[in-house]
Amino acid sequence: MSSKSKHEEAVVRRYGFWEKNNKTLLVVLGAIILLVGGYFGYKYWFKLPEEQKAVEAIAQAQEYFASDSLQLALNGDGRNAGFLKVISKFGNTPSGNLAKLYAGESYLQLGDYNNAVKYLKEFDAKGSVQTQALVYGLLGDAYSELKKNEEAIENYKKAATIFETNQTMSSEYLYRAASLYEIMGKNKEAIELFTQLKNKFPRTERGFSAEKYLGKLGATE
Repeated sequence: MSSKSKHEEAVVRRYGFWEKNNKTLLVVLGAIILLVGGYFGYKYWFKLPEEQKAVEAIAQAQEYFASDSLQLALNGDGRNAGFLKVISKFGNTPSGNLAKLYAGESYLQLGDYNNAVKYLKEFDAKGSVQTQALVYGLLGDAYSELKKNEEAIENYKKAATIFETNQTMSSEYLYRAASLYEIMGKNKEAIELFTQLKNKFPRTERGFSAEKYLGKLGATE
């Protein structure tokens, strides 16, 4: 196995912990989106009955998602709708919109990266910068798996800068962008991002580790 392949595998392994937390964050943000969306749907568009049906339709799919039954989450179980049917029937409701985010994350975990990109790009974060940061990060993961590294880096950079209050999230995606540059052999760009990581997020796990990667690239002070 080449040193480059070993390095790529090492980067993928380093993703594992954060991918688990992506799911938790998605569930929490999903609840917020439904609460806010349901309120404004009632107040301004009077679509509460339709949204109530959508909330009921998506509930079982969310449970399947939380338990890693991703095919059932996407396609349903014959009695309960999956995310794809919720999108088809209630796409204009907050729940239908949220189903696009869940579908994108589900396809990403299943390795269907083109569909992951499709549904993630269709999702509307409705002005929530924290949710949008998550979406950019997931898009970065999908593009990275598709070997579309420039698109991946672009989305990772957006994820890292749109909501810097969440330093754990921002530092993780800045790290991923820097790591991709390193894998691509663009050491100058990698050094620039690892330096940003070290200076902007020194108290995070990724910030602490930045010095090590700068050392590997010969950029220590």
